[in-house]
Order: sequence, then structure tokens, then C-alpha cells
Amino acid sequence: MARVRAAVLSAVGAPLEITDIELPETGPGRVRVRLAAAGVCHSDLSLTNGTMRVPVPAVLGHEGAGTVVSVGEGVTHVAPGDPVVLNWAPSCGSCHHCSIGEVWLCADALSGAGAVHARTADGTDLHPGLNVAAFAEETVVAANCVLPVPDGIPLTDAALLGCAVLTGYGAVHHSARVREGESVAVFGVGGVGLAVLQSARIAGAGRIVAVDVSPEKEELARAAGATDFVVASETTAKEIRKLTGAAQGVDVAIECVGRAVTIRTAWESTRRGGRTTVVGIGGKDQQVTFNALEIFHFGRTLSGCVYGNSDPVRDLPVLAGHIRAGRLDLSSMVTERIGLDGIPAAFDNMLAGKGGRALIVF
Repeated sequence: MARVRAAVLSAVGAPLEITDIELPETGPGRVRVRLAAAGVCHSDLSLTNGTMRVPVPAVLGHEGAGTVVSVGEGVTHVAPGDPVVLNWAPSCGSCHHCSIGEVWLCADALSGAGAVHARTADGTDLHPGLNVAAFAEETVVAANCVLPVPDGIPLTDAALLGCAVLTGYGAVHHSARVREGESVAVFGVGGVGLAVLQSARIAGAGRIVAVDVSPEKEELARAAGATDFVVASETTAKEIRKLTGAAQGVDVAIECVGRAVTIRTAWESTRRGGRTTVVGIGGKDQQVTFNALEIFHFGRTLSGCVYGNSDPVRDLPVLAGHIRAGRLDLSSMVTERIGLDGIPAAFDNMLAGKGGRALIVF
């Protein structure tokens, strides 16, 4: 057993504890990875407060990259020393969704989240929060939870590929399917929102409106590709419509917050026949209402989006091409670099609407 430092959630609502854990040996079909960096995502916060539920106690963290330390029997696609990005939602390849090409909806994607991942120094079993337990110096994961990092991408940047960038890029290109010249409104300028803004620019969108509660994020949003910035208020939808031709609304709205009021505002910001994609993960108490007449009259489309409707095996090489060409800048999304003990403060900043992506650098 190897002993490493990790961030452990003992119970829903409890503070994270930075403590030593003991990792198992690298068994058949498993890979041990030494983390280089891990992003602090809103989904991790959702696990701590019960919006999303996993077995506890657990080691959180699902957006990370590192170097392979060892591999178990049967693992052939990576070897010790290889740089890898963690894939928190691996597809099984055999369920109904996988068979029809919807790997992001794989029925078994999180089947490993309930397994015992490691133990505390006193022998308490620990589960991986979202399969990969990236809030740790090292982790042991299933072989399909690691993908080789494309050449030319620094490991610390590659960490963001594991969630924020795949989700943001996929929301634009796979779910909303933004076309060249279309107008786009992006609600929430956090890590995923910044990836959405960059991806909308890559897609050739015309007007790109960023919306956030924090006016301090305007510079960050414009650097990512926003042509306009709106501070969220009760009149947000009206302000966005004023920015578009004939005040009709944007072609596409992408919501990255997961709140009923934001989803409703995103819907109201789109033109007749427009498209609203919901990326943010909200709680069951966030009820969004529509009346039957407006659904008919506006002819808008409202769709959910899981992991950007992405297939990491297919999309990582595409993203690598954009990075190498200078169209996608991962490091600009990071507004804070921290250690494991900085995670609680990063959560507080997230709740306060401050900054982009906080990155744990090991």
C-alpha cells in the first residue's frame, strides 16, 4: 500500500479533510497515476453539499492529469511514464447508449464510483467521488479512466481537458451545434463558461454575449472571446435582445450555472426558433416552468448536455489541434493555482462568483 495526501469528504456537508490515505496495489485492468494538476470544478462542490450524491466517505476530484506510475495486467494503451488525462465518465462500449454512439450517457459510466478506492490511515474505506479521485497526490483507476495526453500539451494544462474543456467545447459543437455567424449568449463565466466562450469563437460565432453576476469577470470573458458583457439582473434577457438585430434574441444560449432562474433567462434570451443548451447541474429543487402557449409560439429548443455530449477518444485529438494552432488557450482559464489545502477557499470563491478555474498543482 502506498501512502499519499488527499482531500477526503467524510460526509455530505462536512468540511474537506486533507489527510493521508493508503492506495491499493495496481491490480489487473488498473492504472496508478501521479497527479500533476487537478481542476476544482463546480461538480465537486455539488458533491460536498448533496446536490449530486455519491457514497461517502470519498476522495473528490474528477478533472486531472498526471503521469502513469504503474499498470496492471491487461493494460496496453498506456505505460509507466506516459502523460495521461483522467476520464471521469468512461464508456463501457456495450450498453444501449454506447451502441448508438451516445457514450456520454453510458449506463455504466459511474459504476466505479461506489467501489472502494482507498483507505484512510485507520482503515476506513474510501470511495472515488467521480471515479477518478483526482484530489490526491496519486490515484489508482480503471484503465478506461485514463487517456494519453496529446503531444505538445503541458500536463498542468491537460488537467482542464478532463472536464471543463471537453464540456464547454462539446456544448458548443455537439449539443448547441453553433454555426458560423450565429449569435451566442453564455451564462456563467467560470471554468466551463470560459471554455464555452473560446469554443464559440472557434466555431465562428458572430456576437458572443457573456453573462455573469460579477462585473469583475468582464475582462476575463472578453479575453476568451466575448464581444459583449452583461451583468446578470432581472433585465438580462431584455438587455441581450437589445444587442441583437431587431431585438429578436440570440440564436443560441448556453447556461453554465444550473439555476432555475438562469435557465429561464437563457430561454427568454433566444430568438424564436433559437436553441438553449443547459450545461449547469442544478438541484432537484430548481424547478423551471413554461406554459404550453409559449412553447408553441416561440418554437425554441431546450436541451440538456452531459459532459458536453463528448466522446473523449474522438474529441481530445481535435482539441489538441486547436491548442497547438493557438485557437484554444487553456492556461488563460486558470485564475488561481493552489495546493490541496486551498480547495475550501476555491469553493468559497466559486460560491461568491469569483475567478475562473482554480487549479491544484502538485
